[in-house]
Amino acid sequence: MVKRHGNKSRYLSLIKKYYQYYLIALPGIIIFILFRYVPMTGITIAFKDFSLNKGIFDSPWAGLKWFEFLFVNDDFMMALKNTVIISLYKLVFNFPAPIILALLLNEVKKQAFKRTIQTIVYLPHFISWVILGGIAYALLSQGAGIIQLFGMEKSPMIDPSKFRTFLVLSEMWKSIGWGTVVYLAAISGIDPALYEAAVIDGANRLQQVRHITLPCISSTIIILLILRVGHILNAGFDQIFILYNSLVYDVADILDTYVYRVGLTMGRFSLATAAGLFKSVVGLLLVLFSNWLAKRVGEEGLI
Repeated sequence: MVKRHGNKSRYLSLIKKYYQYYLIALPGIIIFILFRYVPMTGITIAFKDFSLNKGIFDSPWAGLKWFEFLFVNDDFMMALKNTVIISLYKLVFNFPAPIILALLLNEVKKQAFKRTIQTIVYLPHFISWVILGGIAYALLSQGAGIIQLFGMEKSPMIDPSKFRTFLVLSEMWKSIGWGTVVYLAAISGIDPALYEAAVIDGANRLQQVRHITLPCISSTIIILLILRVGHILNAGFDQIFILYNSLVYDVADILDTYVYRVGLTMGRFSLATAAGLFKSVVGLLLVLFSNWLAKRVGEEGLI
C-alpha cells in the first residue's frame, strides 16, 4: 500500500512539474480519444442485424452470423486474396526502395545535387491520389497517352495482367521520397568516427555500408517493417479506389473497397463492419507476431 501511494505521489509530482507539456498534449489526446476510441463502440454492429431505424444499441444480436457469411462469400474471398497479393508486392518491392535510395544519396558529396534529388523524389508525397489519378489517366489513356511511345497496345490501367504492377510502381514513385527522408535522418545520426576508423582499416565504401550504415539503422528498418507488416491488409484504399475500374475488378478489388461498396453503396453495414473488424484483428496479430519475431532475433521492437 505504501509503495502504491509512493508511486501515485511521484506521478502527481511529475504532472505538476511538467503540467505545461501535458496542457500542450491535451488537445491531441482529446482528439485521439474522440476519433479513435469512442467510435470503437460501433464494432458491435458486426455482431448485430443492424438497422438505421433502431440504431446500434437497439438492433438485435446476430452473433457470428456475418462472419460466417463472409467466409463463404466469393466476393470477400477474392478481395482478401487481392489484398494479400498487392500488399506483398508492395512490401517486397516498395519497402527496400527508400533504403537503397537513402544509401545512394548518402554517398553523394555535392550537397546542392543531393538536396535537388531529395526535393524531386519527395514532392510526389504531397500530391493527392485524386490528382495523381487524373495525371495517370491523361498519360496512360488508350488514345492519346504515352503508351504508344513504348509500343504498348493496351493501357496498364485497363489490363488485368499489368494493373498490379502499375499499382506497385505508382506507389513507389509517390512514397519513396518520404521513406528516404526517414532513413537519411537515421543515417545522419551515425558517429562519423566509425567511418574514419573503417577507412583506416582499409574498408571500401561498400564494406562501410554493409558493416556500419546498415547495422546502425537496423532498428529503424525493423520498426518500420513491423508497422508495414501490421498494415499488410491495407493495400491502399485511396490509390486503388481512384485508379481501378470494372475491367480490373478481379485483380484490384481489395478489402477496403469491398467494405466501402458493401457498406455505403449497398447499405449492408453489419457485413461491412464484420469485414473491417476482421482486417483490424489480423493486422493487430501481425504486428504482435512481427514484434515478437524481431525481439527473438535480437532487435528492438515496438513494445
